[in-house]
Amino acid sequence: MRNESIENLIRITNEILQTKYPSAEFAFLAGSIIRGEGTPFSDLDIVVIFADLPNAFRESFYFQEFPVETFVHTPESLNYFFELDAKEKVPSLAVMVSEGVVVPGGNDLSNKLKKTANEILANPPKITEKEIASFRYQITDLLDDIREPRSKNTLIGAATGLYPILAEFYLRINGQWSAKRKAIPKYLAKADQNFAERFCAGFEELFGQGKTERIIKLSEETLEPHGGLLFDGVR
Repeated sequence: MRNESIENLIRITNEILQTKYPSAEFAFLAGSIIRGEGTPFSDLDIVVIFADLPNAFRESFYFQEFPVETFVHTPESLNYFFELDAKEKVPSLAVMVSEGVVVPGGNDLSNKLKKTANEILANPPKITEKEIASFRYQITDLLDDIREPRSKNTLIGAATGLYPILAEFYLRINGQWSAKRKAIPKYLAKADQNFAERFCAGFEELFGQGKTERIIKLSEETLEPHGGLLFDGVR
């Protein structure tokens, strides 16, 4: 775990703005480090806002030994990417703006952008019947490869595919935004601690010991209220 005081992180962010983005209006400092969840390899996620830019961009660099990732926008481009993220069902930028500490300080524009981000996060899109059918089919297909894998590599490949899809289905069917990669366990726990524990235990057992029973049972139970496994008749 990497422990840094919020004061030090704000100081570093101010120095980044002054050094690399002196014309910026302000920035939102976000990410795992400011939540007290950082590791020695965690980066500083910073959304930098300019009044005007030829184009938005993303940039990675080191600053005072910190890995830094910046997302550089105007208010217009930020709103555009809010919409793109929402279509992907993973509102990453909205989360950063909502949770972010405004550096060097808040103003009317930063408050407006935070309000927009919070409104987006408060209204996850409803899952459609077509999406439910697609999830059911994909999970069924992956479970078939997990039940009788041709090899250990086949099992690992199928399980790696099932991990994000089962998580996304559970989150979406329960009216939540989806999540990616390392954020999946945290978002599952927010939605349902019991399901998150079963999900993590099932995949730990599968990847660690090659045992598939738990994750197969959890997958089937998750699908069952929504029509169960789906293969026959899909076109």
